[in-house]
Amino acid sequence: MSSETVDVVAPRKKGRILGLLGKLFGAVILLGAGFGGGYVYFANPFSPTQDMLRLIEPEAAAQAEAEAEGREKVPKETPDETLFATLYFTFPEPITSNLKDSRSFLQVQIGVSTQYDEQVIKNVETHKLALQSDMLAVIATFTEEDIAGPNGRARLADALKDAVNARLERMEGFGGIEDVFFPSFMMQ
Repeated sequence: MSSETVDVVAPRKKGRILGLLGKLFGAVILLGAGFGGGYVYFANPFSPTQDMLRLIEPEAAAQAEAEAEGREKVPKETPDETLFATLYFTFPEPITSNLKDSRSFLQVQIGVSTQYDEQVIKNVETHKLALQSDMLAVIATFTEEDIAGPNGRARLADALKDAVNARLERMEGFGGIEDVFFPSFMMQ
């Protein structure tokens, strides 16, 4: 037989690696070009509409100034009265009391207002317990008919205002409560 040896050539691995690296490098180049193109396309902070508005706005402002110069402004007269801010305080717990000569009772939540300053509201908060006691005593002097009448709530509010101011004048030297309100009013 013949003693011929056959050399088998193994496939080259370097060619495959270089091919893969070339494809990877090409993909990176394409991705970079895509991101770069997208950035250039979308990075314009002014759209064409905004560019046009930016160009038109100076013309509109100049036109408005020209119109303003043509018209004469007439100042409005304002009243010389000094307006004061109204401050409110609502007692957190409702007051429940029996009515005079009746089996009915009245449950009211009471709010007060002043236009003086915050010190009046602080005084109300400081003496809240004494004020609630005075208001309870005033409510107990009213009958069901007194409250049910057309001006019953107004009379009750005035009586409560007088009682609150009297207590504040005794304790602090100044009342300052101008109105009494009833956020809730229930008589049974």
